[in-house]
Parts: sequence; C-alpha cells; structure tokens
Amino acid sequence: MSASPKLISEYKCFDGTIGFYRHHSQTCNGEMRFSVYQPPQARSKLPVLYFLSGLTCTEENFMVKSGAQKYAAEYGLILIAPDTSPRNTGIEGEDKDWDFGTGAGFYVDATETPWRSHYQMYSYIVQELPALITEHFPIQPEKQGIFGHSMGGHG
Repeated sequence: MSASPKLISEYKCFDGTIGFYRHHSQTCNGEMRFSVYQPPQARSKLPVLYFLSGLTCTEENFMVKSGAQKYAAEYGLILIAPDTSPRNTGIEGEDKDWDFGTGAGFYVDATETPWRSHYQMYSYIVQELPALITEHFPIQPEKQGIFGHSMGGHG
C-alpha cells in the first residue's frame, strides 16, 4: 500500500476545497502527485470521478482551468486528478522530448528498461491510486467513474 498522502496546498472553491497532495508510490517507485476537489457534502461518502489529463499536463491543470468544481459542488461529486507521469526519476533522456517521458506517461505500464521501473501508470491509475483515495477520502468505492481529455481520453 502507498504511504499516506501529504497535503501540499489547499484552497476554498464553491464551498468545498481543492487539495494538492503528494505520496510515495510503490507502483511508480517514487513520489506521485494528485489533486482532490471535495464538495461541501464531503462530510459523508460521495461518488468520485477521476479525470486523466492530456500530454504535458500535471495534477493542477484540470483543477485550475476546468471550472468543474461548480458542478461537482452542485451534484455532490469528489473529483480526482492525478499527475500524468512520474517525475524526477533520474532516467536518462526522460526530459529530452515533450511527447515522451515526463508529462507523457500515456497511462500505460512500460515494459522496457529503464522505463518499467517507474512508468507504471496503468497500474497506478487502476489499482494504487483508487485504493489510496478509498482509504483516505470520503468516497463511495462502488460509485466511481473515469474520464479524460486527449492523452487522458486514450487512458
């Protein structure tokens, strides 16, 4: 199981809160980040929607730019936006191209060395992150959805 998430920053939004978190991921073998919008109804367990961002994005883009919190507050939904890839892994060439490596995890599990030691995004998104969210946030695990844009729509 992953280490407990550590709150980096938190902001009020539509009577709820947006929190930006980091944690050590066993799946990705390093620090991973994600953001969570908890609407005002989050005193009880709520349905959750995961948003997968596109190429070169981070856990911040959707939460900062989408305005989806207005509707999440209205309908009582928790929103989760994970980062798009591991970062600062030390893999040679990781930051060489904008469309491969950092910010471009494509939500798949890498099978080739040296990438496979960190780039396990499918397993992270499907297994580790939902387990972490279920353990630490007031969600209804039987009511989960996932959607995305661009690379995240592919994921």
